[in-house]
Amino acid sequence: MWDAHAIIGQALTLLFIALALGFDAFSLGLGIGLKGIRLRDIAKMGFVIGLFHVLMPLGGVWTGHLVSGLLGKMATTAAGVLLVLLGVHMMYSSFRGEEVRSLDHRSLWGLLVLAFSVSVDAFSVGITLGVFSANLWLTVALFGILGGLMSMLGLLLGRKVSGNLGEYGEACGGAILFIFGILFIL
Repeated sequence: MWDAHAIIGQALTLLFIALALGFDAFSLGLGIGLKGIRLRDIAKMGFVIGLFHVLMPLGGVWTGHLVSGLLGKMATTAAGVLLVLLGVHMMYSSFRGEEVRSLDHRSLWGLLVLAFSVSVDAFSVGITLGVFSANLWLTVALFGILGGLMSMLGLLLGRKVSGNLGEYGEACGGAILFIFGILFIL
């Protein structure tokens, strides 16, 4: 039977991991919020990103019981590449004006791609946690709640400062995604 110190230690560890994963969702939210977004879309994106932050680690934990840590690094690299590509696309769209369409977060496809891109790293963390038999329900609850809340916080913050940045808001948001993507790859 686990003692209280082990339970508290695991809960704190999972909380810090959830916060780290939530920063990815925060950066995406900040980038999109800089382009301007409606409150209803903020709530919808926060919910879907939170849902993906539950489903991806679940898949990772179950996979972690079956495979080694090889997929963990590949999934994190894939998340970084997706963020870099989204960031470059946003910056390109900003400088080209209306000629290039940015990924539309209001469409189902755009929403799913964005949610997947910030949640795929939760899959790799789930693999690791599955190998170490972490508390499954605490893990997915923390990941889902913090992923959703931090994405909404980023969206709201980006929305608030977007008026001050004018036409450069999308380029700034793209640069933020690009930088976070590079950090994930390294």
